Amino acid sequence: MKSVFPGSSLLLVIVAALGYFVDIYDLVLFNVVKRESLEAILGAGHPGISEIGVHLFNMQMFGMLLGGILWGVWGDKKGRLTVLFGSILLYSVANIANAFTTDLTMYAIVRFIAGLGLAGELGAGITLITETMPREKRGYGTMIVVVFGALGAVFADEVYSQGQRIGALLTEATGNAFMNWQIAYIVGGAMGLLLLVMRVGALESGLFATVKEKTDISKGDFWMLFRDRKRFLTYLSCILIGVPVWYVIGVLVNLSQDVFVPQLHIDTSALDEDGLKHINGMAIRYAYIGLSLGDLLSALLSQVFRSRRKVILGYLFANLVLTLIFLFGIEGVTISTYNWMCLVLGTATGYWVLFVTVASEQFGTNIRSTVATTTPNFVRGSVIPVTLAFTFLATPVGNITSALVVGLICIGAAIWATLHVKETFRTDMDFVEV
Repeated sequence: MKSVFPGSSLLLVIVAALGYFVDIYDLVLFNVVKRESLEAILGAGHPGISEIGVHLFNMQMFGMLLGGILWGVWGDKKGRLTVLFGSILLYSVANIANAFTTDLTMYAIVRFIAGLGLAGELGAGITLITETMPREKRGYGTMIVVVFGALGAVFADEVYSQGQRIGALLTEATGNAFMNWQIAYIVGGAMGLLLLVMRVGALESGLFATVKEKTDISKGDFWMLFRDRKRFLTYLSCILIGVPVWYVIGVLVNLSQDVFVPQLHIDTSALDEDGLKHINGMAIRYAYIGLSLGDLLSALLSQVFRSRRKVILGYLFANLVLTLIFLFGIEGVTISTYNWMCLVLGTATGYWVLFVTVASEQFGTNIRSTVATTTPNFVRGSVIPVTLAFTFLATPVGNITSALVVGLICIGAAIWATLHVKETFRTDMDFVEV
């Protein structure tokens, strides 16, 4: 273990992995609990739940877009560790507040604030690891962070499923009764606050500390990414590479309950009433188990082949094939088979660790945090135009054709982008942008 994680790197990797675990837990939690939480506010069977759910999710994504810029610039100006502490504090408090939300306006505000907080975790952690670990071993560090983090989605669904048991303990301690969705939000916030205590002892990046002392170098200049054509195209390519991940998660998986299960005539006869309400949660659980497995495999393959680009291209082609199977090859299957299909699709999108690592390795220390933080959040935020495009096209051509067109555009753009970034497996991180 010491040969792979020298010095204080092991503590850093553990802290970053636990942080991303809580990050993903809170990121997907809304889509797990949205129906029950909105029914608690609007009443059971309200016809606007699906539309309102999309709006609230987009508010969270908009918060992440803005937060990605703010935290990224802050990380290059003030340090990567301050982002780790600040972001997790913000989204932890927001999620606890979300448990006590009683109207849609406050729900939207809290999801926006949570999105702001969620934006900082991954980019800061990946930046610290790429700047701290040896160049040919840093892939292992980022692998552990993302693989373990993806399991946070599985835990979110499990906490929601076991809400009554956890609620009994909270009721005994406080004297108040809680619904499952409230418990899930409280647990997420509590985990985040607990993690802040564990972060004590994590060290700042030595490369950042060196650059920080240099007054002649521009640090955290977001607009630097747009002033140079080559730098801008590299940045845009880094974003496009990750968009298929959120096409699969944001459209195919997140819309399971309201769109694809009924559209594909999936057999749900084996589910009881609670199971019918939990279709989305199970689809997300299976997809993120697959994503975790895919991230583990893609990171290991990149170490074997000494290439990140080749592995990403392989995953994108697998993504294309499996998307076609999902849309045209599983009509009428059982809900169990559908969930396994979500797992396989999730596995094909499991190059998130490589995508974020490639983005962080493309740029110099003085804007590395800005890139590593904004890129995954712009990709997450891409779910807004992607879902809007899907909804817009669905009216004239239908849900399946709309999903096909949007998917082909997302995956095609990602393949083009992967071919236009440089291979960074052996790149030395000790350089700056001028």
